[in-house]
Amino acid sequence: MKLNSKGQVTIPAALRARHGLHEGDEVDVVEEGGALRIVRVTDAESRGQRLIRHMRGRGGAKQTEGMSTDELMELLRGE
Repeated sequence: MKLNSKGQVTIPAALRARHGLHEGDEVDVVEEGGALRIVRVTDAESRGQRLIRHMRGRGGAKQTEGMSTDELMELLRGE
C-alpha cells in the first residue's frame, strides 16, 4: 500500500467489508505504541442515518403533503 501525495491510503475492499466500513464513515488515525491504528468514530452517524438525512424531504411534492397512506396509494395506483 502506498501513501499518496495528499497523505491518503486506500483500505482494501476485503478489509472494508470485513469491518463494515462504508463510503462516508468517519474514522480516526491514532498513534498507539509507535504504530498507527485506524478506528471508527463511535459517535458519528451510521450509514443508515446519513441516508435518511440525505433523503428526508425529497419524497414528495407539495400536493401530497398531509395525505394518508391510503390516499397516497390510491394516487399512485390510479383507478
